[in-house]
Amino acid sequence: MSVIKVLLVDDEELIRFGLRAVLDAQPDVEVVGEASDGAEALGLVRSLRPDVVLMDVRMPGLDGLAATRAILRDADREAAREAARGAGRGTGPAPKILVVTTFEADDYVYEALRAGADGFLLKRSRPAEVVQAVRLVAAGGSLLFPAAIRRLAAARAGHAGPAADGGAVARAGLTGREGEVLRLMARGLSNAEIGERLHLGVQTVKTHVSAVLGKLGARDRTQAVIAAYESGFVTPTPEGAADRD
Repeated sequence: MSVIKVLLVDDEELIRFGLRAVLDAQPDVEVVGEASDGAEALGLVRSLRPDVVLMDVRMPGLDGLAATRAILRDADREAAREAARGAGRGTGPAPKILVVTTFEADDYVYEALRAGADGFLLKRSRPAEVVQAVRLVAAGGSLLFPAAIRRLAAARAGHAGPAADGGAVARAGLTGREGEVLRLMARGLSNAEIGERLHLGVQTVKTHVSAVLGKLGARDRTQAVIAAYESGFVTPTPEGAADRD
């Protein structure tokens, strides 16, 4: 059985203690280290090579947002060096990052998701939800909460104005079908649900999703959905994601 290696990053020892107790009780999860700030986390990511990092976003010193950016930047640089040597990626992929927060309507969370974090957890999440989230992102999934991201995007649009990123989706050159897939992704539909809605096979949907991510330069579905909102391709509303014509 493959064991998921987890690094806990939080300035509150009690939070780390609780998370460790929950995760170490699972046969397929091992907490390999703890850090009390972002700077310490960077060093431990490099030495321990965790599969998943649970990252508090608000910490003194180097906060979780800056640490998330630095971890993913390190991974990109290492991938580029390995590619230049023609050696593949011998050090393994970047760890999956779940940001942990008290309040979901938090600019730090939104920026971490934009930077490439794989999702977020609320500190009030139930133990089973924490375990499920770790397993999901370790397996390559994104912990996407469409309603929460919609609220974050709506709040951000209120301050920054629509299409704050200059229309990334419009510049990406998505096909009509890819645009349909992106809109359904923004509503939180799975590949199977998208396939059912569009009368497509799941593998065909996966191909379209991969094309959308590639054209948008997005690491995952979460980044793609954020780009859809920020560009105005999908409009955030309290009632739901309304498509722009």
